[in-house]
Amino acid sequence: MLRARSEKYRAPQDPSAKEIGKDKEAITVLHQNYPTLTLEECEYMQLGKEFFYLLLLHGGMMLHASAVVVDGAAYLFSAPSGTGKSTHTALWLKKFGEDAYLLNDDKPALRVFEDGIYAYGAPFSGKYDLSVNERVPVRGIAFIERSETNRIERKDSKEALYALLNQTVRPRELPLYTRLLQTVQKVTQEVPIYTLYCNMAPQAADLSYETMRKGNAQ
Repeated sequence: MLRARSEKYRAPQDPSAKEIGKDKEAITVLHQNYPTLTLEECEYMQLGKEFFYLLLLHGGMMLHASAVVVDGAAYLFSAPSGTGKSTHTALWLKKFGEDAYLLNDDKPALRVFEDGIYAYGAPFSGKYDLSVNERVPVRGIAFIERSETNRIERKDSKEALYALLNQTVRPRELPLYTRLLQTVQKVTQEVPIYTLYCNMAPQAADLSYETMRKGNAQ
């Protein structure tokens, strides 16, 4: 599974690149702890963890989110599994048709640059491997909560920080955790972050798009 999903991310060999997947014992232990998973699935999970830990050393982080691209900008929707983040981005795909696509449906990578925050596709992309090997500037991030009515609110910096930390991998090693905090703080400074209370009606996509593309809240 991992090799098939990684094929579209193949790059020329680089002797300075960091190798992951050497810790075969960690994969075996993971399989022992979760016997309902296949060894292949455990390899995929373990190497994803290693990949996103190393990403912290390059001004990056993973966000558990579904990232949809419209007009050259990425909009990320995050929530605990089963809340409806993929269902919401599906509304965007229906709304915009060929003008929208999923960059990554589960774990987009974020990186900090001088001109802003960028989202990337990655081989680690959830159950259905919906991911594209591209780099797109992030326009907004919304954390979804189910509601009978639709509304969206801008989070303050403290709320945004905790929300991001709750939906990413958090290393135990202090140097890596420090890097994570630095990246999260930069993301909160550069990207508008929201709470989206929504149902699954098409109007939810209308509201989130019109608000997030303008960088404000209603």
